[in-house]
Amino acid sequence: MNIWRRFKQWLADGIDIISAIIKSQSGDPLAWESTIRKFEIHDQIQPPPADVIVFTGSSSITFWSTLERDMTPLPVINRGFGGSHIHDVVYYAPRLVVAYRPRAVVVFAGTNDLSGSKPKTAREVSDGYRAFVEVVQAALPATPIYYISITPTPSRWKYWPIVQETNRRIELYTTTRPQLHFIDMTAAILGPDGKPDRSLFRIDRLHPNKKGYAVWTSIIKPILLADLNVEEGITS
Repeated sequence: MNIWRRFKQWLADGIDIISAIIKSQSGDPLAWESTIRKFEIHDQIQPPPADVIVFTGSSSITFWSTLERDMTPLPVINRGFGGSHIHDVVYYAPRLVVAYRPRAVVVFAGTNDLSGSKPKTAREVSDGYRAFVEVVQAALPATPIYYISITPTPSRWKYWPIVQETNRRIELYTTTRPQLHFIDMTAAILGPDGKPDRSLFRIDRLHPNKKGYAVWTSIIKPILLADLNVEEGITS
């Protein structure tokens, strides 16, 4: 019975995500409202720690189930949501980021904008990230924001040229403000043949697997530890 209940919950969650993705693609600002509300209810029951680091963005953040363990001793919360687009992350930033008064913000978003039936341009995605920064910094001007570069993936390899342009634009933008940081994942994801290392991805060839997240951790965690002056093995 427990297995059946879990299956039904998994199916219901899947339907909710698909519905939200469709609404998001149409530009509906309330596409992910039910997901965000679940976060808020969870926070009422179990408030996050002070000076938390918020990880937010699309499904590669959502599926990072070992995030808290991987980032120890850094206090983090996972606020990734489904197949979100950059405009979704902007719209929900006051509730997903600002509300926590975080010590730092780590965001991975924009990859879903560059694919699909109506892909955005590199400029549109980079402008979306600028809008996200403006929302966060209007309330938290001193809070550092880390943008994880859009990664090369086997399933979206044909989009790699526009992904590279998007990453270049965002990386250039981060040089304009001391609170902004760009974490480039490209070299760690590409294999010796210059293409995405498939051993780092799930069967969908899009999202990181356990080995893939280990690579993400190996790059992101040392940067946060150094920048935030947290020693490995010491609880923050």
